[in-house]
Parts: sequence; structure tokens; C-alpha cells
Amino acid sequence: MSENVTANELATQGPADAPAATGERADFLEALAKHRHFLRFTTRDLTDEQAGRRTTASELCLGGLIKHVAAVERAWVRFILEGPSAMGDFTAMTKDDEARRADEFRLLDGETLAGVLDEYAEVARRTDELVVTLPDLDAAQPLPKAPWFESGAQWSARRVLMHIIGETAQHAGHADIIRESLDSAKTMG
Repeated sequence: MSENVTANELATQGPADAPAATGERADFLEALAKHRHFLRFTTRDLTDEQAGRRTTASELCLGGLIKHVAAVERAWVRFILEGPSAMGDFTAMTKDDEARRADEFRLLDGETLAGVLDEYAEVARRTDELVVTLPDLDAAQPLPKAPWFESGAQWSARRVLMHIIGETAQHAGHADIIRESLDSAKTMG
């Protein structure tokens, strides 16, 4: 991240100059930008310690949510491009895999809010670029093996993008509750 850009500025700024798009692709970019903004906005004016603090009964913290949403978005974009091998087989997860996944939801030693916001911005940039340049939103891939997916089901790139939007919006809501529990600040209202 540039030394001239603080974590607070990165949390409150809108998306970088998004590529030009029209129709449903522009709608996808607009929805992604809106929900990413709400998620990032929950981290405004926070220290690394605050961003890593649990404030509810769940294991979630704001920095961890940003990390998780970035990781999920990155994985689904890889899925669009590479298919189910990009995500692995969730039915064969080991305890080490589960521990790595749990670490995705918290700030670890050496991680900073600015660092996770910067990584999230880069993931968002790549996704936005894909939304504009992908030749066919109907192109489908078989879903990875997972207990929560129907065996043999496929998702189109369009369906994956809708899922990323939903995931981002859901976690922006979680983040708002965590932030309000931390210091009474709200995203809206």
C-alpha cells in the first residue's frame, strides 16, 4: 500500500477506477462496489487491535471478515477460470485444512488491517477486470465436492458472481454488528 494511503482512507474510499461495462456486467460491478464499500467502511478509524477483536459470541472479527471475503472472492474467481480444482475437495479436509480455514477469520500475528484491506482491494480489482473481460457469463463449471453442494451440479460464471455479491453483502451485515458491538459505530443510520 502506498505510504500516502492510510487504512482509514482505504476503508472508506470507493472502488478504484472500475473498467467500463454495460448491461448486467455493469450491474454486477455496481453491486460488488456497493457491498465491498459497506464492508470496508466498517473498519474506518480502527487500530489493528480493534480490527482483530471479537465483540460478539462468534469467532468473527472485522479484520478476519475482510480476510475471509477476500479469500472467498479470490477462490470463486479461480473457480470461474479453472474449475473445481481451484477450490479443492471439501469432503476430504484434514484438521490442518480446517485450522487454516479458521485462521481466515481472524487477524494473525504480523497481519494488519491495512494489509488485509490492501489485499482485498487487489482481489476486487482482479474480479472487476474478469467481470468486464470474461467472454461468456454462461460458461459453467462443475461445483467442487462439498457437503453443501448437490452432487454433479454446475454453476455458471453469472451464478458465481451472484454468489460473491451475496457473500459480500452477508458479511458486510456481520461486520456492521461487530463494529456496533465494538464502539457503537454503524455503517448506516
